[in-house]
Amino acid sequence: QVHLVESGGGSVQAGGSLRLSCAASGYTISHWCMGWFRQAPGKEREGVAFINFDGTINYPDSVKGRFTASKDNAKNTLTLQMNSLKPEDTARYYCVADARVETQGRCPPPKWYEYNDWGQGTQVTVSS
Repeated sequence: QVHLVESGGGSVQAGGSLRLSCAASGYTISHWCMGWFRQAPGKEREGVAFINFDGTINYPDSVKGRFTASKDNAKNTLTLQMNSLKPEDTARYYCVADARVETQGRCPPPKWYEYNDWGQGTQVTVSS
């Protein structure tokens, strides 16, 4: 069973940086898609970074150039480095995984209902 645990959230002023981590257990991340979603109060969950099994990464325009996702296959961990943070980045951030055989490690579309494995989330608050 896949188990994901996020850490590293907190409060920061606009322009600052935070680094989130996700520890995975129950499967080997090098074979599968992993990513990050976020959800602000009253808004739908938004995908912010997705890493395919081959290491290629996709970002939405809202975070491109500011957020960097990476994975450490040896440690089975996923990281999200967030720079130049804005108040609109305030949200709860979730680590997700897709380990379905049929997707073969390629990330599904960045819709929350495409992902079955979620961490409990970690809060990020950016003040102006």
